[in-house]
Amino acid sequence: MLTPEAHGRLPGGSSPVSQPAKRLSGTPGRRVRLPHGHLTGRLLSRSTRDTALRRRLTERTRRTDLRLVLPALLVWGTAVSGNWLSPAELAGLCAALTAAAGILLLFAGRGKVGRVGFGHGKVRSARLRSARAVRAAAGQGPRPGPAAARSLRATVAVALLLSLAAGAHAALEASRRHEGAIAEAVAARAAVVAELEIAGAPRRLRIPGPGGLADRWAVPVMLKTMTFGGHKVAGGARLVVMGGAAWEHAVPGQRLRAPGKLRPAAPGEPDAGILTATSAPTVLRGPGPWQQGPGELRRAFTAAAARFGGDAAGLLPGMVTGDTSALDAELEAAMKTVGMTHLTAVSGANCSLILGTLLLAARTLRLPRTAAAVASLAGLALFVLMVGPDPSVLRAALMGSVGLASMTFGRVGRGLSLLCVAIIALLLAQPVLATSFGFLLSVLATLGIVVTGRRIMDWLPPAVPRWAAAGVAVPLSAQLFCAPAIVLLQPQFGAYALPANVAAAGLVAPVTLLGTAAAALLPAVPAAAELLMAAAAFFAGAVAGIARWFAALPGAALPWPEGAFGAATMGIFSATVLAAGWLALHPAAVVRAALAAHARVVAALERRSRAAARTAARQALRRGLEHRSGRGTLRVRKPTSGRNHEWLLPRPNGPGPRRRTPPPGAT
Repeated sequence: MLTPEAHGRLPGGSSPVSQPAKRLSGTPGRRVRLPHGHLTGRLLSRSTRDTALRRRLTERTRRTDLRLVLPALLVWGTAVSGNWLSPAELAGLCAALTAAAGILLLFAGRGKVGRVGFGHGKVRSARLRSARAVRAAAGQGPRPGPAAARSLRATVAVALLLSLAAGAHAALEASRRHEGAIAEAVAARAAVVAELEIAGAPRRLRIPGPGGLADRWAVPVMLKTMTFGGHKVAGGARLVVMGGAAWEHAVPGQRLRAPGKLRPAAPGEPDAGILTATSAPTVLRGPGPWQQGPGELRRAFTAAAARFGGDAAGLLPGMVTGDTSALDAELEAAMKTVGMTHLTAVSGANCSLILGTLLLAARTLRLPRTAAAVASLAGLALFVLMVGPDPSVLRAALMGSVGLASMTFGRVGRGLSLLCVAIIALLLAQPVLATSFGFLLSVLATLGIVVTGRRIMDWLPPAVPRWAAAGVAVPLSAQLFCAPAIVLLQPQFGAYALPANVAAAGLVAPVTLLGTAAAALLPAVPAAAELLMAAAAFFAGAVAGIARWFAALPGAALPWPEGAFGAATMGIFSATVLAAGWLALHPAAVVRAALAAHARVVAALERRSRAAARTAARQALRRGLEHRSGRGTLRVRKPTSGRNHEWLLPRPNGPGPRRRTPPPGAT
């Protein structure tokens, strides 16, 4: 009887444990190969396979996180409905959302969590991990189980609860628009005397008014009180004032009194009505200290930029402080033609540049990561305060931060999650943004940068510098995603939008950074600020020159279908451009894919031909015909029960009596 030691003895006289020990104690740096049949070899090979499977599993799980997409879409849809539905209809919608969320949470909480023993639980969890790793390595997804179903129900329930919060806020805003004395005055088109608080920067209107007034301004305001019909009504509704040149100098935070006539806003608009001012406003109170300083700084910067003349005098304040009052109408039309309108005012790109520069400076000073993030966000907050904390600026700052985080850290899934969180937060705070085209374009541009920006950078050859790759990838991804929405606003195709934005991308950073530094130094060191503004004005003039040059080229603005059909076709065109770019930048992959497709087609044709041959053979046997090679005869096999008779077919020259053929004319 063999002992365990003798049973496992190796040819060299060593045991299975001592042999690997000898091999492991060999020359360092050499690759150790153990017999697969030994216990140690099995363990090491299994650990190696587990490590490889774990690595492949980790690579496969680095994918886009879509868990917050459904809540963001539901919140957005609820906020959009809040701008169209009445308060009673919104109340019914909120009740339905509450009931659906309660039912899903009830079913999600009924799941039972299984309990396993101490010893068997470890074995079972190890088997589960091994099975998941094997399925992931084989390219298969995890098997959906009860836990996944409960998680899905809980996710949908949370999405419904967030939508309920957005619907409740939208119902509150809708009650101010549709009910009460303010809604009655708007419906009656009453003449009122209103006390207003300026809520945003004035915007020049290019289209003359009904009375032939050429210089018209639109100012967003909040209605505080109004007097009509001998009654004074307190309100908190949102209005838009249409007035003359006297409204050009309105400052956010300012309290004014103005007479005018109310009229309803367009359907789906978030404003309670439109006030057409009949005279100049009377100033009741100036803006607060935190609003007065930035306003004076913006006006001083615009006045200082006017000394440079040309296109820079109007474009530089718009790109740095968001003041577009001095922008030339022809330049604005040219930038709209080539898709550079986002550069005429502060956008997410400017906020990304400011935040990225502050982060780089903080890390250069070797600040800790948390301290650098706090300092950078504080600097971005000061920039937003200087530009003016309008909803559009806050939205641009938030979207720019999301895009910068996605491009810098390369986390596509995390960038999409941050974008969804930003959408939910903005819509919960201000549901009126749901129907804003500016909000839609910001979301689409950020989505394009998050989803495809980093991938386009990776597509480019390694010889291309990263800054140049980013200069191509960012405008391309943003343009492709925004193009379908732009068609809804302006049914035309900017043939040179991409090259114009790529050409201007390298000039936006100097204008933003130098102009922002000049604005910060303008009150304290005017001489240094003027030097910085001169350099920024040079780059701003170059941006304007690029816009005018591309807009003057033939075919700069091509007609495109309107409406949903135009948006759909533009989406297909954008996807085609993206696919063509990938094909052009991956010729080896295209060749391999073509060869693989050719091999699949050949294999399919061969399988089809073999199947056709087998089918023909079976049909020939079924008809009872059989050909025997080398015999020169065709025999007929008659399938009878238990027997198989064969006989020769008649031969023309065979033995036997011949059939007589009667001569011609015989009867």
